[in-house]
Order: sequence, then structure tokens, then C-alpha cells
Amino acid sequence: MNKIKIFFCASILFLIVGCSSKKSNLKNVKEQDKKQTYIIPPPSVLAAVERQRIQSQSEIFYDSLLDGSGFNGGMIVAKGGNIIFEKYKGFVNIDGKDSINASTSLHIASVSKTFTAMAVLKLQEMGKINIEDSVTHFFPDFNYPGVTIKTLLNHRSGLPNYLYFMEDAGWNKDSAIENKDVLQWLILKKGMLKNIASPNKRFTYCNTNFALLALIIEKVSGQTYPHFMQENIFDPLGMKNTFVHFKGDNKIRSKSFDWRGREIPDNFLDDVYGDKNIYSTPRDLLIWDRALSDTVFLTAKSLELAYTPYSNEKPGIKNYGLGWRMNNYEDGKKIIFHNGWWHGNNAAFIRVLKDDATIILISNRYARAVYKAKNLVNIFDRYFDTDTEDVENAVPATTTEILPADKKNKK
Repeated sequence: MNKIKIFFCASILFLIVGCSSKKSNLKNVKEQDKKQTYIIPPPSVLAAVERQRIQSQSEIFYDSLLDGSGFNGGMIVAKGGNIIFEKYKGFVNIDGKDSINASTSLHIASVSKTFTAMAVLKLQEMGKINIEDSVTHFFPDFNYPGVTIKTLLNHRSGLPNYLYFMEDAGWNKDSAIENKDVLQWLILKKGMLKNIASPNKRFTYCNTNFALLALIIEKVSGQTYPHFMQENIFDPLGMKNTFVHFKGDNKIRSKSFDWRGREIPDNFLDDVYGDKNIYSTPRDLLIWDRALSDTVFLTAKSLELAYTPYSNEKPGIKNYGLGWRMNNYEDGKKIIFHNGWWHGNNAAFIRVLKDDATIILISNRYARAVYKAKNLVNIFDRYFDTDTEDVENAVPATTTEILPADKKNKK
């Protein structure tokens, strides 16, 4: 009798465990099914003669302006998703070890802002936020009335830049700053801070804005910013060599170097993300471009919001949307782009929407010529004769004009 009871109990236990295991497996399958994936459309058809012309002009740019500039990184020129020119130069470490290749992740500096901004717009599409929401809605102690998500996105918040005010307000530079510290010091040290302006009065490029946006993403999603970006953008798009650096991260990161090739060490500002700290490759950035160009990641309505110029107090072609710089020309042409510079890392991510063209440069050794890449847009159509482009902290020199082959003699 006891044996029968034991057998019966064991059978019941087996059934319970088995059912539980099946439920667990089903749950895992369902969770896997819930994981978002995005399909990037294949490249468009491109005529051989067009491909050859673009490649030739890209080689002229590289050989004459970039190769001898100290550039140490990767470059892609593409049209319709077709990689036409691709080049990698130099080493991860200037000592001549570990050659930079298509899989080498480099710091893209302020190009990171394009990801933060588009993540915010994605959350709006999901109904989790509204870009007109006040920052106080998320952080009740935030004592800067009138600052909204939108004014953070378009750099019209009037907030001071943490790159300067944290040190000025007495932060111990032996301790690394995190995003939460930026928010706390804005609140607690407001009386000490300089350069605070009324919101939505003028454009002032400010890294604080995007450090706060990263905190809002964390507040709304319940995930850390690095985790959210990995799970909702990088992994679903197949950006295998893209990640966010954060405090305590054990990933091996490429170092950065000044124009002489001397290593630039990290400092107390290096753990703040949202405004910077995404590492990527030219190929991964091209995936990002295609996800936006083909409305894979965001709707056309959201992209229209992103590419609208919001600072129109002064005349001129230059403006800023939501996380994007832009040039707006009188004939309706528009260049959407973002530059980046942090330590020795510099980057240019340029998107010529009308011509479906993309220009990407990333270097971990400071090379002023990276910012001359904008002149390559003239390969695709005449956009300007000469152009001087403002960068966050520098104004690169103008460059030799590059024109489409059929317009060489038209000045």
C-alpha cells in the first residue's frame, strides 16, 4: 500500500513538474516572440556608371583631404543603402596593434544624440510620453519651470551645460559624474549656476539636455538607458557592434588620441550618457540610417517632427530639429546630420534625404578633416559652392569643392 502511495505521489509530482516545465518553456517562447525585430529593406538598384562616379569622387576626398590628416578610423559613402566607398585606416591603439576594421567599435561622441532623440520619439509613439510634457512631470523637484522634453530635444531649454557647471559648482573631479548627479546638482545648486536662460527663447547647444533625456527614458521604461537602447534599438536592428558605455561597464573600449597620437585619458565626465558614450561602426550607422530612411523604426510623422527646424530667430541655412542638425536650402533641399567630438574621438554622420545618400566617418584620433565630409554631399547634387560648418567646439576650415561630374564646369 505504501509503495502504491509513493508511486501515486511521484506520478503526481512528475505531472506537476512536467506541466510546470512546459508552462515555463511556453513562457520563454512567448517572451522570445515578444522581442522586437526590424527588417531593413535591401539596397536599391544603382547603375554601374553612377556607382563608379561616386566611388571615384569619394576616393578623391579620401586621398586628398583625409588620408594625410591623422585620420584613424572608418569611412563609408553609400547611396540607396549600397556601400560604394568603404575604407578603414590605422589601429585601435596607436602602437600599431589591432588594426581598425569593419567590426571595430569607436566612440561616436555627439552622434549618440540621434539615438537618444529617436528613442524618445519611439516612446511617444508607444504612448508612454508626450514631447510636450514638462520635465517636472517626471522629476517633481526639478525647479526649472517651462522646460519640456521638446526643449531638451531641440536645445532650447535654457539650461547650463554640465560639462562646465559641475566643476564650477565644486564637484570633486576625482569622482566620476553620473546622469543622476547632473540632475541633482541642477536642482540643489541652482543658485550658484550661471548661464541659465528662459526656456524656448533661443537655441543653445547643451549636453545637459540629452543627459536628462536619458534619465527620462530610464524613468519611463523602467530600464537603464544602456539596456533600453540595446534591447529596443541595437539588437532589433542587428547593430552587432554598437553599445553604450556606462559606469562599471566591463566592455573593452577603444581609446582616443589627440592629433599628435598621444592617448587622452578618461576624466570625471566620461560616464554620463545620452549626450555621448555610444560606440559604433560605420556599417552599424548605415543600418541606423536605413532604419530611419525607410521608416522601419519610426513613422513618417515622427520623422517629420525630428527634421523640422525649431530655431528660426536668425536667418540662415543652419538649424536644429529634434536630435539632428540640418542645413535647409532655399530650393527645398535639406541635409540632415550630426557631428561629434569627445576627447580625441570625432565623427560625422550625414544624411542627404532627397538623394538617399549617406556619409559616415568615425575616428579615434582627432582629425579636423572629418568635419569636411559635408562637402561630399556635392557628389550627389549641387548643394553649395563652399561651406563652413560649425561643430560643437570647433569650426573646421573650408575645403576644396567637390561637384557632381556633370556639373564641374558650372559655377
